[in-house]
Amino acid sequence: METLPVLLLSKPNNMNTLSINNLNLTYKNGFQAIQNISLEIGNGMFGLLGPNGAGKSSLMKTIVGLQKPTSGNIIFNGVDIAKDPNYIKQNLGFLPQDFGVYPKISAYDLLEHIAILKGIKNSTERKNQIISLLEKVNLSDFRNKEVHTFSGGMRQRFGVAQALLGNPKIIIVDEPTAGLDPEERNRFNSLLNDISKEVIVILSTHLVEDVRNLCSQMAIINKGKLLKKGKPNDLIAELNQKIWSKSINKTELDHYHSTYQIISQQLIERELYITTFSNEKPKDFIPVNPLLEHVYFHSLTQKI
Repeated sequence: METLPVLLLSKPNNMNTLSINNLNLTYKNGFQAIQNISLEIGNGMFGLLGPNGAGKSSLMKTIVGLQKPTSGNIIFNGVDIAKDPNYIKQNLGFLPQDFGVYPKISAYDLLEHIAILKGIKNSTERKNQIISLLEKVNLSDFRNKEVHTFSGGMRQRFGVAQALLGNPKIIIVDEPTAGLDPEERNRFNSLLNDISKEVIVILSTHLVEDVRNLCSQMAIINKGKLLKKGKPNDLIAELNQKIWSKSINKTELDHYHSTYQIISQQLIERELYITTFSNEKPKDFIPVNPLLEHVYFHSLTQKI
């Protein structure tokens, strides 16, 4: 109860904006990784959802200025990234799925090293930021513990701390909850949600559950194309009375695939259930309340 007034009275932050306009990217080998994508992203959690190979990584690299688009542009807080890629890099935090090999040094010392690399030259400022961030991610008691000994959840929270060094205005998070147990997953998600009130957080993932739990806005991409964008609840509402399910025999699966638009199949207690999209009730199917998973699977079945 005591923290509520503090949150309400904290100084407001300027709204950050990221505009992606008619973006295309074709590599030298002729492969078109991004095809005419346009998105408007502001402060908060934005979910970028798509299967492996959908173009998420290509889009992220282009957003942060690591590669120039073939056409279109990206405007971050009024600055064209293609013309000034250093601007977004100076305001960027990145949390990869896995840092790989951790050196055998303490959490504090590793954060100090990263802070120096990020250009935080003043030693007092570095110290204050590191202590504050370790407290924010609940790792203060482990500041002198070597990071390579951390659990998966502790490593991800450390990853958030290093991403926040330098007070970034945009943070890109790549598959953040892979391998975390439910308790650590919830703790980590709450931390991300808190951070996103002040900055843009782009969550790049193929896990629908992460987007459903965290993001107020989202986009689904596949094969470099934008399939859907909007608020998760609005996209779910579009499928009301259009999702149907039925238990079938495995031997019937090919028949149903050839007859109906099957968007998913699931084995539950040895029963095979298929889910279909249809504007009208198919014979012997029962209605299902649509979920974000249905939005995702239905989008991927559309011809692009």
